[in-house]
Amino acid sequence: MRRDTIIFGLVGAVFGFVVGYMSASWSRPTGPGSAAPASAEAAPAPPSSALDPNEARALEALAGRDPDDLAVRVELGNLYMDHERWDDAIRWYREAVALSPADPNVLTDLGASLVHSGRPAEGLAEFEKALVQDEGHRNALYNKGIALLQLGRTDEAVAAWEEVLSRYPGDPQLRGLRAQIDSLKGTAQGTGQ
Repeated sequence: MRRDTIIFGLVGAVFGFVVGYMSASWSRPTGPGSAAPASAEAAPAPPSSALDPNEARALEALAGRDPDDLAVRVELGNLYMDHERWDDAIRWYREAVALSPADPNVLTDLGASLVHSGRPAEGLAEFEKALVQDEGHRNALYNKGIALLQLGRTDEAVAAWEEVLSRYPGDPQLRGLRAQIDSLKGTAQGTGQ
């Protein structure tokens, strides 16, 4: 009887932890302002708190028990992305993409993690896949511009950002993007590009 009580308690604690984590992460900011900086030189915002290893272990245990659980893989990707553990985030997003290859949100998160890890060409490929699924995907368009900028393809980055602004003209998360575009255009004109 005592063994059953302990197992039930552990399962309840893990379930409560996961539900708490998921509800907290639903309020996690997404979109252009949070995915990556507009400038290739700018660093991402620091994580709000240290990674809780118990949280990661609990989610990884859930993932281990069900290899077809897309949601837990996305949550693990989000957890590691939020804590700038890019390789871990990439691993879990890749597993999520294997389960749901046409999900533009997961493709975009994978791409953003790749860009942050210093692999903008790989990230760009993921953004392109996301845009095949949803040609107007705001975050994929925005992040495509970041990847292109990091690859030195400024004109194409500007074009991607111009498109996202034309599709979402009143989006408050895109505030400041026009100034970034104008700055890039001014720099390009000043250097004769």
